[in-house]
Amino acid sequence: MSGHRQRIVVVDDEPQIHRFLDRALEAAGFEPVRIETGRAALSEIAHRPPDAVILDLGLPDMDGQEVLRNLRIFYEGPIIILSARDRELEKIEALDAGADDYVEKPFGVGEMLARLRVALRRNRPSQRIEVVQVGDLTIDLPRRIVTRGKDMVRLSPKEYDLLARLVEADGKVLTHKDLLVSLWGPAHAEDTQYLRVFIGQLRQKIETDPATPRLIRTQPGVGYRFLPDESLTAES
Repeated sequence: MSGHRQRIVVVDDEPQIHRFLDRALEAAGFEPVRIETGRAALSEIAHRPPDAVILDLGLPDMDGQEVLRNLRIFYEGPIIILSARDRELEKIEALDAGADDYVEKPFGVGEMLARLRVALRRNRPSQRIEVVQVGDLTIDLPRRIVTRGKDMVRLSPKEYDLLARLVEADGKVLTHKDLLVSLWGPAHAEDTQYLRVFIGQLRQKIETDPATPRLIRTQPGVGYRFLPDESLTAES
């Protein structure tokens, strides 16, 4: 068993958040690094890039959105935003600026660790998802085939492209604008109702219970993610 522990930089000026996350990250086998200001975070991450960053937006010396934009100039690892700001535009701005996820305060430690694991898994350069199996549902990306048991799930080309885009994001939230522009072009960037219709059609075809989706999750006001709990397995 390797003795390497993944380093997680936590940027927050609240001592209680650090105490809470230090214990949780240590217990989960990570090495937490405590930083309280944006400038200190930029310096530390530039000199010793960590495996992931948990970044608060409300820092004492500079806005967390500015820290995020500066980090993305030189740091390619996962960044999870942790913030008490719950405005939809804040979330969209952070995700569009390169954040991998957005967790609101107060938060549950289990949810935070799960999202951290997803972000770290997605960032592995050698891992490319090709076949996803969830229960009796199989999504074969190279062959563009979706089956449930022995039966073919018949998707339109656009439904398949939408599903593939979500699966390939490996748990990351994709904003409405990201999905609309990448699949339908810039002219449809604001057609969120159009996207909801396709998401609804897709759920009808692949979810066991479309009214309570477990595969395609809604991030209210922001977008969607493909995150079927821990039952997702990827083959490369």
